[in-house]
Amino acid sequence: MPAVPAVKIPPEERLVNLVVALMATEQGITKDTILSSVSGYREQGGAGASKDALEKMFERDKENLRRLGVPIETIGDWADPDDLREARYRVPSTEYELPDDIAFTPAEIALLNLAGGVWREGSMSKDARTGLRKIRALGIPVDEPIIGFSPRISVREAAFAPLQQAIEQSCVVTFPYLKPGEERPRSRRVQPLALVEYEARWHVFGTDLGVDAERTFLLSRIVGPVRIERETFDPALRAGAGERALSGLEQVAARNAALLEVNPGTEAALRLARRAEPADQGVRVRYVDLHVFADELASYGPEVRVVEPPELRRAVIDRLTAALERHGGVA
Repeated sequence: MPAVPAVKIPPEERLVNLVVALMATEQGITKDTILSSVSGYREQGGAGASKDALEKMFERDKENLRRLGVPIETIGDWADPDDLREARYRVPSTEYELPDDIAFTPAEIALLNLAGGVWREGSMSKDARTGLRKIRALGIPVDEPIIGFSPRISVREAAFAPLQQAIEQSCVVTFPYLKPGEERPRSRRVQPLALVEYEARWHVFGTDLGVDAERTFLLSRIVGPVRIERETFDPALRAGAGERALSGLEQVAARNAALLEVNPGTEAALRLARRAEPADQGVRVRYVDLHVFADELASYGPEVRVVEPPELRRAVIDRLTAALERHGGVA
C-alpha cells in the first residue's frame, strides 16, 4: 500500500500533543504506542517515515520537553528496571497538582502569569518553574489583560518554524538574507545547527556552505521563505552548537558598548536596565548589532540619548529624521 502524503503538523503542536498523551495515563505508554497514535508522529509514519527516524524524533522531543521543565518519567520493566526495551513514559499527575488548601482568584492567576513572563526560563529555579507550571495547569480563566507590558520573547518570525523543522531533520536550508547597507538580499545556503535567543531576538546558527564556515544569522533579516532541501547533514554536528552560538554573540557584545543617557522612570529605562552598567555619565549597554540596536533606541524617542559611539548616534539620528519626514514633520 503506497504511503500517503504527510499532513504538516508544526513541531510545537507535536510537543503539545505528546504532553497531553503522557499526562492522560497513570500507567505510562510505550514508545510504539506514542509513535502510532500521537498526532505528529502518526502522520509521519503513515507517510513512510522509518521507525528509526520516528524514534529519533521522539527522543529529541522528550529531551526538549525536559529542558522546558516537563517532568517526563521513564518506567522500566518491574523485574529489571534497567531494561528499557518495553519502557513506558508518563508525566506524573502530581507534578501538575497543587495542595488542596491553595487556591487563586482569576486576578491572582493573571498576576502570576505576568510575573512568570518577566523571567527567562533559564533564570528561574527548578522549584519556581514547577510552581508556575502547576498554576497554569489549573485552567482558571484570567481576568481582563493587565494594563502594561511583559517582556516576553516572540518566536513568530516566519522563519522560525521551518528552521526548527530543518534542525530536527538535519536538513540543509536556503533563504534570502538582507544585510544592512545592501539593497538586495543574498541567498544563503546553510546547515542549521541551533536556534538561540540573545538580547530578546532570535538567531539561527549554522555552517554557511557558501563560505564553509560557521555563521550566526538574525531571523528578522531573513526576508523571504526558508526552503528546506533534501540534502541532509550529520546530526552530530548539532552537539554544542547552541553554546558556541551564544559564546560568539557574547564575544561580539563584549567589544561593543554604548554610553547612553536615559530618562529615569521611562519605558527605555525599564527595558535597558537588565543589561545596563552604571557609568559616570549615564549607563553603558553592550550590543551585538549596531543597526538593530539603533532601531531599538530610536523607538524610545526622547527617552534616551546616545553619547557614544558616534556611529551609533548617527544611526539613531538618521532613523528619527526619517520617521519625522515620513510623518510630514519639518526638521
